[in-house]
Amino acid sequence: MRTRITLLSLAIGAALASQAATAAYADRNKLTEAEVLAAQQAWGEALIQISQDYSMGGIERARATAEATLNAAYAFNHGTVLFNPTLTSGETTFRLTHEGALAYFIGGSYSYPDSGFALKGWESFDIQNAGVLINGDMAITMGHVMLTDAEGNTTKVDKTWGFQRFDDGDLRIVLHHSSLPFEGS
Repeated sequence: MRTRITLLSLAIGAALASQAATAAYADRNKLTEAEVLAAQQAWGEALIQISQDYSMGGIERARATAEATLNAAYAFNHGTVLFNPTLTSGETTFRLTHEGALAYFIGGSYSYPDSGFALKGWESFDIQNAGVLINGDMAITMGHVMLTDAEGNTTKVDKTWGFQRFDDGDLRIVLHHSSLPFEGS
């Protein structure tokens, strides 16, 4: 009887230790709103940098910055990224690959006939979140991104992002959806 009680105590102790370890892991991976806002800010700064690099150094310089941005900000190295950029349609609307996302930012792909959204002379941005939802290691944001070009023209984009922190500690974009606001009556 004593052996059964001891084994039961060990099993309960192991289960409680496992729950505590799982909770500690979840707390360590839990996102904060400040981290999500910083990731959005970094994305905006990278978009401006790609645009500036194109203006100052041409397409190869812009391509290098865009590649670095995709590798640092998006989760293509971790799995699928749901990427639906602003000005796409037809068979190339949804971009589930690094190649498709790169083409959207800088153009130049036969498979994805884009002119390069990041090459439009953007000089500043403002992100206005309507909401930020955080659930453990994942966050979803929705709102507007305001982009201003060299002539002072502002483009307003509806933007939804999904962020996830991976086991290696990386916070990456796993969902990128943007569209132009509806202008109808």
